Amino acid sequence: MAQCDFIDKGENILITGSTGVGKSYLASALGHNACSKGYKVLYFNTAKFLTKLKMAKVDDSYLKETAKIERQNLFILDDFGLQTMDNQSQMILMDIIEDRHAKSSLIITSQLPVANWHEIIGEKTIADAIMDRIVHNAHRIELKGESMRKKQ
Repeated sequence: MAQCDFIDKGENILITGSTGVGKSYLASALGHNACSKGYKVLYFNTAKFLTKLKMAKVDDSYLKETAKIERQNLFILDDFGLQTMDNQSQMILMDIIEDRHAKSSLIITSQLPVANWHEIIGEKTIADAIMDRIVHNAHRIELKGESMRKKQ
């Protein structure tokens, strides 16, 4: 992964584990490494990202924002699944995943196992479509251990 081959292949990385085990740290390190190799990378906390795009729909900047995301070689969504998605969030996520599918890479971090993501996304048909596009070409990393914050 440090070679960024996954980006060249349009593959995804799903990083799961409990609080504080280093999911965000690992995603950020992979993103930083990709930047140093000349790839375009965008990083967002999932809840803030969905809120930003909801606001973009209101002020008519949605297409501009989604085009910016589509131009990135690597898009990192951190802390996925901390809250259940409403219909608008589901559709925004579907738009982004569909635009990027098999063309560019995505890293998603979550405290929840991938098997629980359907419940968080919500509506079954949309969840199936999103999960199929995310998971089929993904490398899965499950981090275990105590919180790094406790050790400090």
